[in-house]
Amino acid sequence: MHKSHRDMPRPPFERIALVLQGGGALGAYQAGVYQALAEANLHPDWVAGISVGAINSALIAGNPPEKRVARLREFWELVSTAPVGITYLPSLKIKDEYTHTWVNQLRAMTTLFWGAPGFFTPRIPAPLPFVPGECDSLSYYDVAPLKATLERLVDFGLINCGNTRFSVGAVNVRTGNFTYFDSTTHEIGPEHVMASGSLPPGLPATEIQGEHYWDGGLVSNTPLQWVLSGRPRLDTLAFQIDLWSASGNLPRNLIEAELREKEIHFSSRTRAATDDFKHAQLLRRAVHHLIQKLPDELRQLPQANLLAGEADEKVYNIINLIYHSHNYEGTSKDYEFSRRTMEEHWESGYNDAVRTLRHQEVLQRPENSDGVFTFDLARDGRE
Repeated sequence: MHKSHRDMPRPPFERIALVLQGGGALGAYQAGVYQALAEANLHPDWVAGISVGAINSALIAGNPPEKRVARLREFWELVSTAPVGITYLPSLKIKDEYTHTWVNQLRAMTTLFWGAPGFFTPRIPAPLPFVPGECDSLSYYDVAPLKATLERLVDFGLINCGNTRFSVGAVNVRTGNFTYFDSTTHEIGPEHVMASGSLPPGLPATEIQGEHYWDGGLVSNTPLQWVLSGRPRLDTLAFQIDLWSASGNLPRNLIEAELREKEIHFSSRTRAATDDFKHAQLLRRAVHHLIQKLPDELRQLPQANLLAGEADEKVYNIINLIYHSHNYEGTSKDYEFSRRTMEEHWESGYNDAVRTLRHQEVLQRPENSDGVFTFDLARDGRE
């Protein structure tokens, strides 16, 4: 094993991808993960995100490598600043779960009433349920602060002309279809990032070229499939950073039942999607080997050409880092923007990434028949 995650050479893959799930205030976990990856010189060639993952993706792709962690830090410290004077005291330690629960709930209530600085503010007066209005104002909060924050912290010219591919997913309100805004096909601006995180009814739909979009998490909360199916296919080391755990315990009360429903809804069944991809890649590799053995006259058949277009021998490492919440966080964990909790999430992501990178197999090319290696610290790292 490596003594430190900081002394690693570039792994033998053609592409490093960073895949960021949505999860509101939990997104600080992704920032902590990225800090560890940056220290290991694992700078992504492609970042893809949904909702808050889209914001983190923009902060990464929209800044040069040496400024990315600082920009992430600036954003997360801004949005976790107490809007009504509840001061964060690092020296004050909360030791029992009961007190921690009530402190978190109190801070979540301040977010509900006063919003999050640099992110969203409550509409005054709030819209009434049956009063018609414009689509981009039908929400309890105004996201003008987020637009200003993105314009200040993100260089969209770098996203559109830089070396890091950028993708965010959103849902068309009118058609219900899922759309990816990708820097290879779109001119990316703040509106594309905001569209990916426009979760109703809290946040308004975002208009882009006459169409309105909601949060991509309504359909799929992870862009993993988009990255794995991307063309051209390349040997890929993908870090999938999930903020919701698909696996969990049987609820013991109504609060836990609501939380479990939320986790299942937004986890997007990442492991099941990975298993499906492994099977598909096994077939692609099998077809590749069969086509190599066909005589020339059979290779010219349209059916052979069709299969050849889907066949390849590329390899993929899919490294899952999944945030596992504490019992005291409760159902408000995705909108509890306190500085204390932000620091906890950031540290958790950083530590999980460091422990993951200590396993040498994470950065080695797979040699199994399907060409896909998966790793989950909690399962495969036995931690």
